Amino acid sequence: MNIFVIGTRGIPNIQGGVETHCEELYSDLVKKDNVNVTVVRRSAYANETKGLENYKGVHLKTIYSPKNRFLEAIVHTFLAIIYAGVKRPDILHIHAIGPALFTPFARLLGLKVVVTHHGPDYERQKWGKAAKRFLKLGEWAGVKFANKVIVISKVIGESIKNKYGRHDYDLIHNGVPVAKKNYQTDYLNQLVVQPHKYVFTLGRFVPEKGFDYLIRAYKQSPIANEYKLVIAGEADHETEYSTELRLLAQKEGIILPGFIKNDKLHQLFTNARLFVLPSFYEGLPIVLLEAMSYSLDILASDIPANKEVNLTGSFYFEVGNINSLSGQLEKKLCQPVNEVRYNLQSYNWEVISNQTYDVYKQLIGR
Repeated sequence: MNIFVIGTRGIPNIQGGVETHCEELYSDLVKKDNVNVTVVRRSAYANETKGLENYKGVHLKTIYSPKNRFLEAIVHTFLAIIYAGVKRPDILHIHAIGPALFTPFARLLGLKVVVTHHGPDYERQKWGKAAKRFLKLGEWAGVKFANKVIVISKVIGESIKNKYGRHDYDLIHNGVPVAKKNYQTDYLNQLVVQPHKYVFTLGRFVPEKGFDYLIRAYKQSPIANEYKLVIAGEADHETEYSTELRLLAQKEGIILPGFIKNDKLHQLFTNARLFVLPSFYEGLPIVLLEAMSYSLDILASDIPANKEVNLTGSFYFEVGNINSLSGQLEKKLCQPVNEVRYNLQSYNWEVISNQTYDVYKQLIGR
């Protein structure tokens, strides 16, 4: 079984939920007999691993993409589908609704196509009207023309059923690996933070992540006198928002370690007192699942995607409401340190890999 994967910026160690999803999923999937996977990467994001042709058994093919947030997905996906048309994989798997715009083109080339819908990206605040129309068209094209459609949450599944009448989708959640707990403090010392004395979050520096109002809620709360706030992540493309966020963080004494992975990230998760996810928009956030895998106490905005993991009411606050978040921060941090045990059986990557493999087998069987 020969699978080509496009739509992701690439792997390994590239920031983004789709990227993490692909890195975890396909490194497990290739362990199965007679499964070959090629992830087609965008050249603009592959500089640190330039020349790398294989990662954990996954073949890597780097194809040109401009470093431009409006053009990179369009240009790269078009070139990647032409490449797939020449190589003739058994299945072309497209991730995300932007790249899914080219699903009809891939079908015209005679390719069998699976599309994974990671969320309605047109709801992201960073996109203008033209980009939102493009993304909605991509959703329509992917859902209508793909041989098989995978959704990562019930909310997305209900949405495409109601909008497009597509009932035969497969619900396969995002996953989370087993936590790699790291109780060392060398990296914490570099950041000048102490174990259990900081609030932690991470993600891209884009408006829909809500980091700006998190900072304001944190500073409004008395907890700022006792706990530090650490926001890990970066901007894929520098914008007015990301620039203003950094200035606000600098002014308010917020710690910004940048985009981090592996031991540094494990150390920050392991020793955090509280994890906060203030997003306005998510598909099914892997970072939330990661925080759960580390048994961290959590505060998340009450958007449908965050509520799908079925935490109780005390774990949520009203999205975008600074006063609600500030009050919940104070309530959480006035309590004793609490290690929480969550049920993560539905988010096991081996289970997800098997479910995806079954979708592939069904399609090839046709």
